[in-house]
Amino acid sequence: MAAVTLSRAFPRLLARLLPVGLALARMAAQAVGIVVIVFLLARLIPGDAVDVKGLEGDLTAAQQSELRHQLGLDRPVAEQMAAWSWRALHGNFGDSIRFGRPVSGMLATAVPETLLFTGLSFAFGLLLAAGVAVGAVTTGNPVLRGLVNFFNVWSVALPTFCVGVVGILVFSIWLNWLPVFGSLVLPVIIIGIDSAGLIVKPLYEELAEAATSAHVRTARAKGLPGWRVTLRHLLPTAVPVTLALSGLVLTSLVAGTITMEVLFGLPGIGSLMLNAIHGRDYPVIQATIVVVAVALVAMNAATDLLHRLIDPRMSS
Repeated sequence: MAAVTLSRAFPRLLARLLPVGLALARMAAQAVGIVVIVFLLARLIPGDAVDVKGLEGDLTAAQQSELRHQLGLDRPVAEQMAAWSWRALHGNFGDSIRFGRPVSGMLATAVPETLLFTGLSFAFGLLLAAGVAVGAVTTGNPVLRGLVNFFNVWSVALPTFCVGVVGILVFSIWLNWLPVFGSLVLPVIIIGIDSAGLIVKPLYEELAEAATSAHVRTARAKGLPGWRVTLRHLLPTAVPVTLALSGLVLTSLVAGTITMEVLFGLPGIGSLMLNAIHGRDYPVIQATIVVVAVALVAMNAATDLLHRLIDPRMSS
């Protein structure tokens, strides 16, 4: 009897796990593709780290040739990629060509800063979108409904870099309220509003539709308080759409935080990546791209898995 039950349950379990496995494989392939493309593009840029060091110092042509040989930059690109990939799979990203420091140590300093920035921005954007959408649906306030459209247009029409430049001019230079570099306040607000704009419109529409459903009308007819109807009957219907949008938001959030780190001088992975590109520091460029690509894969996989677990329709 147990064998029969198991034989019946196994196909259903396989049907639920197979899409997840395929999605993970697709995302892993995308990450590998990104790393390979970046590896090749970095070497198509004229000049390398030895040329940069030569411009900064007094290296002769012979010394540059010797240094390039020591660093393995004179070997074929395919051989360089194979050697680097093998070391990276074992957690060894090598040393920075420009600074002679372990790349893993540089990442250990930069990644926590980026995680803090990204986490604060995402939390602020999610709370802002949820607050405005729920308030607009439950109260019908025209100001809140206007904010739904305002944030949505903001995220589509206003590049975060341009908003950041205007924010520096207004709040740091003209009003002198915030420092130009090193402050998280303004970049978190800018990226948070941009993230909220991606969520708030679909969330509002989902909540507005749920507010007219039979179980919500029944709960109100029973005389339940408005806050209880919202928490127990309205908000749970918004969880699947929020999770579905979170992957998109997190993807744009990574790009936005990298831009803001460069603009506001924050010591995160974006600043590390830009400095490495300027110096043709291949090990740092490749390591930062790997971290970003793997982070995107992990975030999209996690949101997709949670969405499938919460919303049974995704498994059908």
